Amino acid sequence: MILPFESYNSKWKEQFDAIKHELDELLGSLQVAIDHIGSTSVEGLSAKPVIDVLVGLKHEDDLNKVPELLAGNNYVYYDKYNTDMPYRRFFILLREKPADLGVPACIGVTDDIPEKLHDHALRIAHIHVIPIASEHWLRHIAFRDYLRVHPEVREEYQALKEKLIKLQWTDGNDYNRGKDPFLKIEEKKAVEWYENKMH
Repeated sequence: MILPFESYNSKWKEQFDAIKHELDELLGSLQVAIDHIGSTSVEGLSAKPVIDVLVGLKHEDDLNKVPELLAGNNYVYYDKYNTDMPYRRFFILLREKPADLGVPACIGVTDDIPEKLHDHALRIAHIHVIPIASEHWLRHIAFRDYLRVHPEVREEYQALKEKLIKLQWTDGNDYNRGKDPFLKIEEKKAVEWYENKMH
């Protein structure tokens, strides 16, 4: 699979703002914090044109309330991923309702992911829901901010992405594994930098 890859586009921020507005309305009862993360949130980085959205919950107990609140809209819930990442609930936001595309609104633990859902042209956003007090929230926010103010790291990441995107991948998860060695090193530096900055 060749993944779509585009130069930085200022419209990505506008897309995030629209998604944030919708999520605020749907999840408002949980008093969520919503942030733009991933490559589309860093000016100057190329990216797959799918917006990564981080939704922070005050209480871990609220994780299982989110699927019900997003149900009936254009979201597909990946219950399948909860086994490996019990601290997170993951959704993709589609351009149409799942039923109109002939795909389920929930991918269960034993379900195969429909081939159609690997089509990035159908996706608007990836929604990652995690407790705001978790190390995972910190890691995502720190790495984003670190890239924004460290041009040398941003350029190194850009070069890696340009190299990887030319290769054949099974799907987006496979591509993400290709970035893992770089991310593990730089995210650790980013968290240290961010924590020092906060103190």
